[in-house]
Amino acid sequence: MGLADAWPVLLLLVVVLATMLRTQIRQRNALRRWLESPEGRDTPDGVGPWREIFSRLQRLRKEDQRAYQALERTLDRFRQAVQALPDGVILLDAQTHIEWLNASAGRQFSLDASRDVGTQLGHLVRQGEFRDLLASRPQRGASEPLLLRVQAQGREQVLSVMLIPFGDAKNLLLSRDVTELARTEAMRRDFVANVSHELRTPLTVISGFIEQFVSDEPPTGEVAARFFALMADQSERMTRLVADLLTLSQLENDNRPPPDETIDMAAMLESLRTEALALADGRLGIEISETSAGRICGSSHELRSAFGNLVSNAVRYTPAGGTVTLAWRMEEGCPTFSVADTGIGIPAEHIPRLTERFYRVDKGRSSATGGTGLGLAIVKHVLMRHQGTLAIRSEPGRGSVFSARLPAARRLP
Repeated sequence: MGLADAWPVLLLLVVVLATMLRTQIRQRNALRRWLESPEGRDTPDGVGPWREIFSRLQRLRKEDQRAYQALERTLDRFRQAVQALPDGVILLDAQTHIEWLNASAGRQFSLDASRDVGTQLGHLVRQGEFRDLLASRPQRGASEPLLLRVQAQGREQVLSVMLIPFGDAKNLLLSRDVTELARTEAMRRDFVANVSHELRTPLTVISGFIEQFVSDEPPTGEVAARFFALMADQSERMTRLVADLLTLSQLENDNRPPPDETIDMAAMLESLRTEALALADGRLGIEISETSAGRICGSSHELRSAFGNLVSNAVRYTPAGGTVTLAWRMEEGCPTFSVADTGIGIPAEHIPRLTERFYRVDKGRSSATGGTGLGLAIVKHVLMRHQGTLAIRSEPGRGSVFSARLPAARRLP
């Protein structure tokens, strides 16, 4: 074959090679464009060996998408779990800027994720000890818990917070609301202190008198009789205190429901009136205005103890010549025992705390009248065990009304 005859073949070969080269360039450019922005785009349609390459890329991409979606679902579940935690969690960067926080942390520190992310936490919670905690940045292990008092949701909260290092110079701040725990601990300390104080006074009086009797010149005659009478009073005071403590402890620790005994409330009111007359010793008028609410079911012993405490309090705090009125009537569909007196009354700021153990409006007057400071705490627990409530209306100088309301279901036909 001559050169002239070879030109068509060479030309055809050049055309084929050029076409193949153009195809390769087009496929390569398509791959490059897809690699630059693969999101939301399918892999290009391949030609020849490129078809296999693009097909494999498509499979790899689908596998990556499935793995990414699985990871995203896992992260979503993790976020939901952390959001559901009652404890606060705040993720801080190396400079203590907020990177993320859960809902509990937002409530506890009054933070807003959409507003406060990116802000230094120390600028939002301005307390010296807390800033010192953030500045400490422990290298390993959690910091010692810090008790922090903050104002959130319109009330003071006590938070236990600790800083935990993780990752590259980052920290987790964990916070737990221990308000109730702190309140319970404070109540326990107050309770021990109050019991110690209540017992110390009568013990001091009795021991002082005993020292007199064992001295070289013991008292005799009327002096001795007066000393013995005072010792008896103090001994009786301690006996009442211990009895009330045991009653309160039993009520607080008894998880069983009260027995459903049939209680004749008219007879109970007559018995309470008789006791009140003896306690008043002619100083007061004791009346029963109504007994129309009928019989109820519950613990006769517990309810009599509760109602008796209300009556004795009314007698103790009503001056001579006054009146104490007992009533058992229906109020708003519920059987209600009420004690109204014409006594000294109670300032409004004291009423919410009257059922606290050993809380007294006038400590001197309460001690003088022989109260233990536990009566209304016993009333509260008895009513709680019977699903009842205690309402108090009072005004200084115009007397008080204590109403123990029981649920309608406890009334017997």
